[in-house]
Amino acid sequence: MNVQNHMRAVKSGTGSIGGASRRQVLRSLAGAALLGGAAAALGGCESKPTAVGATAGDGPEKPDLRFGMIALTDCSPIVIAHEKGFFKKYGINATIDKKANWRSIYDSLATGDIHGTHMLIGMPIASTLGLIGQKVPMVIPWLLNRNGQSISLTKDLRGKVQADPKVLKPFVDAAKAKGKPLSFAMTFPPGTHAMWIRYWLAEGGINPDKDMDLGVVPPASMFANIQSGSMAGCCVGEPWNAKMVNEDVGFTALNTQDIWEDHPEKVCAFREDFAA
Repeated sequence: MNVQNHMRAVKSGTGSIGGASRRQVLRSLAGAALLGGAAAALGGCESKPTAVGATAGDGPEKPDLRFGMIALTDCSPIVIAHEKGFFKKYGINATIDKKANWRSIYDSLATGDIHGTHMLIGMPIASTLGLIGQKVPMVIPWLLNRNGQSISLTKDLRGKVQADPKVLKPFVDAAKAKGKPLSFAMTFPPGTHAMWIRYWLAEGGINPDKDMDLGVVPPASMFANIQSGSMAGCCVGEPWNAKMVNEDVGFTALNTQDIWEDHPEKVCAFREDFAA
């Protein structure tokens, strides 16, 4: 009997599954549903967080956790969980440690000064491969956000350059010919911002390593560098791009989701040995 005919027979009551009649199957399913409902009800009876020093299994293995973050909008899942008491709800005594830049975030996680942190998705991958320095295996249990980054340019280029980097190339070439290459910045070498800015410039025929000065600047310092005129452009996460627009310091040439829609961006990372 083929599958369709078999299912029709069972539905009509004339067939069986593994030798069981339709009535037996339905009775078994009803019993399973009752057990499942009971389990769900018990699961919904949330126990209160257990104090430190409780017996194994009564609470988190490590109730005191230090998380790192830097001043970016996408640190909000960790910050809100702390401020709204979501960590405490599950017995976690969280401390949020604000750092100045991604390098200090990486060093703090690599040395164990912090236990977990919001981080550019490329950083724990690079650390695990030993591309940042000493090889420190890391894991990414959760993706915290997608998109949320932009390529911003100084207001001096407004109306002259927009999303197409080919239009930027004559300005880059002219500055290079004068011996004063344009300066652009990203936030960390193995981070996503480095990929976005390099990809975008290369699309315009611009070599970021030869035609301009491409450096590393902490996210919170991007605004001041664009405002002072020491940089012509950058790739950074929010809220710094919006701040440039709101204070008429620069403009958004391109949002990174226009390069890769719904791209992964920040993750919550831990050292592999700590997670184990």
